[in-house]
Amino acid sequence: MLQHMRTTLNIEDDLMKRVKKRASEAGITITEVVEEALRAAVAGQAPRATGFSLAWNPVSGRTRPGIDLADRDSLYDAMERSK
Repeated sequence: MLQHMRTTLNIEDDLMKRVKKRASEAGITITEVVEEALRAAVAGQAPRATGFSLAWNPVSGRTRPGIDLADRDSLYDAMERSK
């Protein structure tokens, strides 16, 4: 015999609307949608954010004459001239 625990959850309105829509579209109960989501989360199947890695690829060379890397305006001027 299956045992079930009755509980009360406070769920944001927008999320609950999405849960109801998902249940309706899938032809299942709200309880089944919530249980499915909880099982996935507990099992570690919930989507996780992936780390971001930026590859730095330095290039040897020189700064063009008249450009001061500490001077933003001279950089902008040089970029405008090179167009």
